[in-house]
Amino acid sequence: MLNLSCGMRKKSPPEHRETGYRSRMASLDDVEKLALELPEVTEVLRHGHRSWAVRGKVFAWERPYSKADIKRFGDQAPPDGPIAAVSTGDLAEKEALLAAHPTTLFTIEHFNGFAAVLVQLNKIGRPELREVVLEGWLACAPESLAEEFLKRA
Repeated sequence: MLNLSCGMRKKSPPEHRETGYRSRMASLDDVEKLALELPEVTEVLRHGHRSWAVRGKVFAWERPYSKADIKRFGDQAPPDGPIAAVSTGDLAEKEALLAAHPTTLFTIEHFNGFAAVLVQLNKIGRPELREVVLEGWLACAPESLAEEFLKRA
């Protein structure tokens, strides 16, 4: 069984933080590539959608809107394009990421109280996506694996 509950976030090294540089817009294939570059990541299907896990803990997943999600938007159009969800270390980290990336990350009512953000892939560049995916991986990876990765980074 896959675990969606991830632990406290480990800090990423400065070289993995936002550079301000934006390349072409990202896709779900970019999420897949970035996730699979990280140690001990496996791709799994969950509810018919791609998900990426480190030692059984899902940290990123394809997240199309449900009918209930769309209904909650009412007259307002939901963010368009493919959407990915990425775990965060905790709710404070979620709020920090949302504040730091207001044009590319968002949340919905269904995610209230849940430590994860939604990524509007057709608005985010690959460098920014790399940062978000890494933060999700760090939030879910066992501490020893994350520390070893950060030492080598």
